[in-house]
Amino acid sequence: ERQHSELIHDVESFKTERLKRTNTQEKIVLPNAQDVATEKTQKALLQGVEAFDTGKLKHTQTQEKNPLPDKDAIEQEKGKQNLISGIENFDTSKLKHTETQEKNPLPTKEGC
Repeated sequence: ERQHSELIHDVESFKTERLKRTNTQEKIVLPNAQDVATEKTQKALLQGVEAFDTGKLKHTQTQEKNPLPDKDAIEQEKGKQNLISGIENFDTSKLKHTETQEKNPLPTKEGC
Protein backbone atom coordinates (compact mmCIF):
# COMPACT_ATOMS: atom_id res chain seq x y z
CA GLU A 1 0.00 0.00 0.00
CA ARG A 2 2.82 2.33 0.76
CA GLN A 3 4.22 2.00 -2.76
CA HIS A 4 0.78 2.49 -4.20
CA SER A 5 0.20 5.67 -2.26
CA GLU A 6 3.64 7.02 -3.26
CA LEU A 7 2.90 6.25 -6.88
CA ILE A 8 -0.44 8.05 -6.76
CA HIS A 9 1.18 11.03 -5.01
CA ASP A 10 3.90 11.21 -7.73
CA VAL A 11 1.29 11.09 -10.50
CA GLU A 12 -0.83 13.78 -8.87
CA SER A 13 2.10 16.09 -8.20
CA PHE A 14 3.65 15.69 -11.68
CA LYS A 15 4.01 18.94 -13.58
CA THR A 16 3.21 18.64 -17.26
CA GLU A 17 5.19 21.82 -18.05
CA ARG A 18 8.40 19.77 -17.84
CA LEU A 19 7.38 17.70 -20.87
CA LYS A 20 8.83 18.48 -24.30
CA ARG A 21 6.65 18.91 -27.36
CA THR A 22 6.87 15.98 -29.82
CA ASN A 23 5.18 15.04 -33.07
CA THR A 24 3.43 11.70 -33.08
CA GLN A 25 4.16 9.46 -36.04
CA GLU A 26 1.63 6.78 -36.78
CA LYS A 27 3.50 3.61 -37.71
CA ILE A 28 0.54 1.34 -38.25
CA VAL A 29 -1.60 2.69 -41.05
CA LEU A 30 -5.15 1.37 -41.02
CA PRO A 31 -6.66 0.38 -44.37
CA ASN A 32 -9.11 2.75 -45.99
CA ALA A 33 -12.63 1.79 -47.09
CA GLN A 34 -11.51 0.90 -50.60
CA ASP A 35 -8.82 -1.50 -49.31
CA VAL A 36 -11.35 -3.17 -47.02
CA ALA A 37 -13.85 -3.54 -49.89
CA THR A 38 -11.18 -5.01 -52.17
CA GLU A 39 -10.12 -7.51 -49.52
CA LYS A 40 -13.74 -8.55 -48.91
CA THR A 41 -14.24 -9.07 -52.66
CA GLN A 42 -11.12 -11.21 -52.92
CA LYS A 43 -12.08 -13.21 -49.85
CA ALA A 44 -15.59 -13.81 -51.23
CA LEU A 45 -14.12 -14.90 -54.57
CA LEU A 46 -11.75 -17.39 -52.92
CA GLN A 47 -14.53 -18.78 -50.75
CA GLY A 48 -16.71 -19.15 -53.85
CA VAL A 49 -14.00 -21.12 -55.63
CA GLU A 50 -13.25 -23.30 -52.60
CA ALA A 51 -16.92 -24.06 -51.95
CA PHE A 52 -17.81 -24.68 -55.62
CA ASP A 53 -19.86 -27.84 -56.15
CA THR A 54 -18.40 -29.74 -59.08
CA GLY A 55 -21.58 -31.84 -59.24
CA LYS A 56 -23.26 -28.90 -60.99
CA LEU A 57 -20.93 -29.16 -63.98
CA LYS A 58 -22.12 -30.74 -67.22
CA HIS A 59 -20.07 -33.35 -69.06
CA THR A 60 -18.66 -32.18 -72.37
CA GLN A 61 -16.79 -33.78 -75.24
CA THR A 62 -13.51 -32.20 -76.21
CA GLN A 63 -13.11 -31.56 -79.92
CA GLU A 64 -9.56 -31.70 -81.20
CA LYS A 65 -8.90 -28.64 -83.34
CA ASN A 66 -5.53 -29.74 -84.76
CA PRO A 67 -5.76 -33.49 -85.39
CA LEU A 68 -2.64 -35.47 -86.20
CA PRO A 69 -2.30 -36.82 -89.76
CA ASP A 70 -3.28 -40.42 -90.41
CA LYS A 71 -0.79 -43.24 -90.98
CA ASP A 72 -0.91 -43.00 -94.81
CA ALA A 73 -0.08 -39.26 -94.78
CA ILE A 74 2.86 -39.91 -92.44
CA GLU A 75 4.19 -42.66 -94.74
CA GLN A 76 3.89 -40.37 -97.80
CA GLU A 77 5.78 -37.62 -96.03
CA LYS A 78 8.51 -40.08 -94.96
CA GLY A 79 8.83 -41.19 -98.61
CA LYS A 80 9.23 -37.57 -99.76
CA GLN A 81 11.81 -36.90 -97.05
CA ASN A 82 13.77 -40.02 -98.02
CA LEU A 83 13.73 -38.93 -101.69
CA ILE A 84 14.96 -35.42 -100.85
CA SER A 85 17.59 -36.85 -98.49
CA GLY A 86 18.76 -39.24 -101.25
CA ILE A 87 19.13 -36.34 -103.71
CA GLU A 88 20.94 -34.10 -101.24
CA ASN A 89 23.33 -36.82 -100.08
CA PHE A 90 24.01 -38.32 -103.53
CA ASP A 91 27.65 -39.34 -104.01
CA THR A 92 28.74 -37.87 -107.36
CA SER A 93 31.96 -39.91 -107.31
CA LYS A 94 29.88 -42.96 -108.32
CA LEU A 95 29.00 -41.39 -111.70
CA LYS A 96 30.81 -42.49 -114.87
CA HIS A 97 32.42 -39.95 -117.16
CA THR A 98 30.55 -39.41 -120.43
CA GLU A 99 31.12 -37.50 -123.65
CA THR A 100 28.31 -35.34 -125.00
CA GLN A 101 27.51 -35.85 -128.68
CA GLU A 102 25.52 -33.27 -130.59
CA LYS A 103 23.01 -35.05 -132.83
CA ASN A 104 21.11 -32.06 -134.20
CA PRO A 105 23.71 -29.45 -135.08
CA LEU A 106 22.53 -25.93 -135.85
CA PRO A 107 23.42 -24.38 -139.22
CA THR A 108 26.43 -22.11 -139.31
CA LYS A 109 26.64 -18.63 -140.91
CA GLU A 110 28.45 -20.07 -143.86
CA GLY A 111 25.66 -22.52 -144.60
CA CYS A 112 22.90 -19.92 -144.82
